[in-house]
Amino acid sequence: MNTERPRRAAITGIGVVAPNGLRTDAYWKSVREGITVLDRIGREGCGHLPLRVAGEVREFDASALIEETFLVQTDRFSHFAMAAAALAVDDAGLGSGDPAEPFSIGVVTAAGSGGGEFGQRELQKLWGQGSKFVGPYQSIAWFYAASTGQISIRGGFKGPCGVVASDEAGGLDSLAHAARAVRRGTDTMIVGAAEAPLAPYSMVCQLGYPELSTAGEPDRAYRPFTEAACGFVPAEGGAVLVVEDEDRARERGVAVRATVAGHAATFTGASRWEESREGLARAIRGALDEAGCAPEEIDVVFADALGVPEADRAEALAIADALGAHGRRVPVTAPKTGMGRAYCAAPVLDTVAAVLAMEHGSVPPTPNVFDICHDLDLVMSRARPAELNTALVLSRGLMGSNAALVVRRGGESAR
Repeated sequence: MNTERPRRAAITGIGVVAPNGLRTDAYWKSVREGITVLDRIGREGCGHLPLRVAGEVREFDASALIEETFLVQTDRFSHFAMAAAALAVDDAGLGSGDPAEPFSIGVVTAAGSGGGEFGQRELQKLWGQGSKFVGPYQSIAWFYAASTGQISIRGGFKGPCGVVASDEAGGLDSLAHAARAVRRGTDTMIVGAAEAPLAPYSMVCQLGYPELSTAGEPDRAYRPFTEAACGFVPAEGGAVLVVEDEDRARERGVAVRATVAGHAATFTGASRWEESREGLARAIRGALDEAGCAPEEIDVVFADALGVPEADRAEALAIADALGAHGRRVPVTAPKTGMGRAYCAAPVLDTVAAVLAMEHGSVPPTPNVFDICHDLDLVMSRARPAELNTALVLSRGLMGSNAALVVRRGGESAR
């Protein structure tokens, strides 16, 4: 009989490049204080478009963080991912340079929009100057898998690598993918998501989403769970985590910040928000089952918070369906209303916020939301002190994916 304890997936490193903070401490300060950074879009070539408000990463200098060799062959979304990965690796104490055991470290990222800015620039060269002026990196820089490839090449990581393309919920699916790789025997996974959807071409592509907010006032453009909800505001940026075997982390003498305890995903179809009630509830129940977690053990819920009335209602009902009476009492929050919804990166940033909330004993508020119209204990205005041991993170995609992730405070069992 095998009595060896199952491997557990521990989060040991965090790297953030977000509109409200370029490092983890700055990000948490903004999230905890409910600071909103939503503003009119300032990118060149975007002023005439009906999408007017977004969360931009305004002080990011890629050339100061990434070598020129990588800069010329990658898009802005990969710049975010590589910078966040370097921060996460450093936070986990893995060091820089070639790893001692490169085949023990893998990489998985999620992406929704790919490298739109790079692709637009090369397409303009194609039509304006001719095919000979299109650079060779056009074939890879726009691709969803570019960030995984560049992180692994730059870091010398040769373990199992992959990319998840499963809608916005792919951010949570990538974390589950990494956790399961660790449980199967990989020592360490670099995992996360970053998006850069604010180039003109990318923005035009998004205009087909009926859920997109085109409101012009930053403090009114993204207000989920309220009667004034008018859609979501997009954002750029992202986060990367180091997920590794808990025993190995303790042998290395690094802190286990949290454990990835359970995950489940479902699919209910594009913009079928009423049906997402059942799909999201099933995902929540599946994540709880995998975590061996009772509904009343959930101490905080980080909501998907789409900002569409039908979707908000479905989410509130799904939480109640899956958590029972506890679903109406548990604190719910959506920090993304202060920085925008960064597609696949949004739930990864929420997961980071969940880990930090558990570390600091504080549920962050939901910026710009003051008068909800759903039966939820939504945390508004200011952070709420609380003892937090287990968090539930939710995500849904515009194309119909639903996902739920359970994370436990550092040292807790991921059964």
